[in-house]
Amino acid sequence: MRITVSVKTALFLGFCLASATGAMGQYAASAGYAPMATTFTPVDHTMHASSMPLATAQSLFQGSGDTVAQGEMPLWEAVPERREIPLGDAARELKKEHANVKKARKVWEN
Repeated sequence: MRITVSVKTALFLGFCLASATGAMGQYAASAGYAPMATTFTPVDHTMHASSMPLATAQSLFQGSGDTVAQGEMPLWEAVPERREIPLGDAARELKKEHANVKKARKVWEN
């Protein structure tokens, strides 16, 4: 007698077997586990909201000597002068550099 099983039935049986194996493994792993009864005790911060005296004032200029700053300084005096190169000059310079670069000997075209 020959028994034929369709592919869908075989896949379903394989899935059931794998699921059952996984469930048995989880059950066996949990059977040996005895959870310990633990209680959570939060940390007690007694100094959290109590009032305290302020710290003594400290000078930010300690060790700076007799530096005295008065008035306001315009931004153009504080920023160093920057020389800008015109766009045309930059393009001509790049074109000269490109002309001096070694060119490829072979040109490949598909």
